[in-house]
Amino acid sequence: MSWWDNGRPAVTPELDRQRAAFVLGQIDRILIWEKSKEQERDVRFVELGEYLCEVRSKQFWRLEKLESFDQFLEKRFPESRRKAYYLMAIHETLTGIPKPQLKEVGWSKAAELVKVVRRD
Repeated sequence: MSWWDNGRPAVTPELDRQRAAFVLGQIDRILIWEKSKEQERDVRFVELGEYLCEVRSKQFWRLEKLESFDQFLEKRFPESRRKAYYLMAIHETLTGIPKPQLKEVGWSKAAELVKVVRRD
């Protein structure tokens, strides 16, 4: 006799309510944590773009004895310097949009707005 029938258990296991509540609670906590981190990351992009522009314009990267701003970006954004440049473009180009409204839009949509503004 097989314990499984078409990918489902043929015999219903006894329900451990205490363990089930714990496991489901842990899943919910992790999902809530992930969502809050994503939201925080999306909101902080405005500040990050502003700070990156300041590092570039005032050459703060020299404090770390780096040769260039690009070297600074390579160190801080090893996966993609492109995102750093997008964040800086948002800060420099979308100056007429209040920061709270930019935060609501999110960085990827704001980057698309930059393209539209530059085109016009």
